[in-house]
Amino acid sequence: MSLKRFLLVRLGRLLTYPVRRQLRRFDADCEHPQRVQETLLAHILLIQANTQFGRDHKFATIHTVADYRNNVPVAPYEYVAPYIERVQNGETSALLADRRVLMFALTSGTTASRKLIPVTDAYLNAYRRGWNMWGLKMYRDNRGRRIAMRPLVQMAGDPEEFRTPSGIPCGNLSGYTAMVQKRIIRWMYAVPYVTGKIKDAKARYYVALRFSIGRNVSQLMAANPSTLVQLARTLDAEKEHLLRDLRDGTLRADLGIPPEVRAYLTSRVKKDMRRAAELSAIAEKLGRLYPKDVWPTEGTILNTWTGGSMGPYLRQLPQYYGEPPIHDLGLLASEGRFTIPLSGGTASGVLDIWSHYFEFIPEGEIDSAKPTVLGAHELREGGSYFILPTTSYGLYRYHISDLVRVTGFHGRTPLVEFLGKGHRFANLTGEKLSEYHVTKAMDAVVKRVPQPVTAYSVAPVWDDKQPYYAIFLEEPDVTDEALLKRFLAEFDRQLGVENVEYSAKRESRLGAIRAAILPAGTWTKWDRERLAQTGGSPEQYKHPCLIGDLKFKESVGVVREVI
Repeated sequence: MSLKRFLLVRLGRLLTYPVRRQLRRFDADCEHPQRVQETLLAHILLIQANTQFGRDHKFATIHTVADYRNNVPVAPYEYVAPYIERVQNGETSALLADRRVLMFALTSGTTASRKLIPVTDAYLNAYRRGWNMWGLKMYRDNRGRRIAMRPLVQMAGDPEEFRTPSGIPCGNLSGYTAMVQKRIIRWMYAVPYVTGKIKDAKARYYVALRFSIGRNVSQLMAANPSTLVQLARTLDAEKEHLLRDLRDGTLRADLGIPPEVRAYLTSRVKKDMRRAAELSAIAEKLGRLYPKDVWPTEGTILNTWTGGSMGPYLRQLPQYYGEPPIHDLGLLASEGRFTIPLSGGTASGVLDIWSHYFEFIPEGEIDSAKPTVLGAHELREGGSYFILPTTSYGLYRYHISDLVRVTGFHGRTPLVEFLGKGHRFANLTGEKLSEYHVTKAMDAVVKRVPQPVTAYSVAPVWDDKQPYYAIFLEEPDVTDEALLKRFLAEFDRQLGVENVEYSAKRESRLGAIRAAILPAGTWTKWDRERLAQTGGSPEQYKHPCLIGDLKFKESVGVVREVI
């Protein structure tokens, strides 16, 4: 081991000492989830009792979990949105005991408006703690790969898309945390955080690769594996430009990069003629340039989601990356980190019982007027549940619509894996499309385009070249193909209006929506069979306008498609 390497490893051990202590205490507390969780809930309610939300829900009178459930309903974002709007306008105490809001993390919601999640010091401390414990376990699992203190590739978003009336920035949380990293940690991130300001998808991927291919990368990190696939495809498609820029110390001039971002990047771009020559020889020999050709598999790790609907993308990774270990990032969102995977090769993670109080509703009872509600200590292995976090930053019994399955226990604390966005969601590449988005778009478009739509559903369709959504219509409604194509174009555009994440993914990952034509009477038969399976009365039955099943197209008799 070289002296430089020895010193870096020693520095890494020094920096991780507090995390190692935390992890030992966390492991011990996982033997007592009920005690830890109920103590945490009491602390949250005490701290937040004098907020307007706390007064409205009589936090000061709550002494038991039963009291909490009586005073606070299970509810989606819309329930807390009026309080968050007051925080946006500077009235922090409407929802938060913490007087400082660092930013609002933006996400797409179940309504047309975006969700704004307040990020406070308490939020950031819990978020970092979870990441640190996840990272320590990941490094321990891969000691032999010598990844410590080597750079990683991570594409962050824009930390400030806009500001609230009171001046609080609103944007991407990963971009914010990258921006405020300590200098010694920031050095490990190959991709400059300002890349999040680049809106053009091709330019963002290109810049990420330009700053990474000359470095000894140990990890590639992306929440959605579709990002890793697109990164690999961009590397091969743009290899000549990338290698020329690496050789000359330049940054391609014809990319859609804002001037101020380009100025920042240009001052930091480096020349590496030797590395450029090495990679050019590889590309010429193989006729391609994939990540596995740039960063050898035996020295790299992929960190990404592996649960839910990620399977189609995960199956593509070996073609581009070889067979490096893959570590799941855990169940995390703009609303916070909920699980911490403690080993590789699994989508399961232990509940972060230190950061949030968790409740669960069994999958089959989510639409019940009085569903069973369970604590973390009451779950059973193999059960599927909707998760309801209560946080220290204003989310209470929050119905995020995430469906999870219990796969085992760490001590006595459940290990859970993410199954998907339940309750009529679809999520191919991170767009998180909801039935609400679909029905709102349909309502708007049928007013502008006289396309007959007697019955329909929208469903995701996997395609190796580019996945897409299809709207399933019956033949009697499709008599004018020109009109149908006009309708499809308007519907596709309107989905992007209703859901900004859909619009963003359409620019880089999703194909345009198509029409899948079914024989007459298909929907009546399908609804009848579904009602027979699920039970209930015909009067209460609601035909789903969004079906999240990737295999739905294969299960019905599609006559033809219209693009």
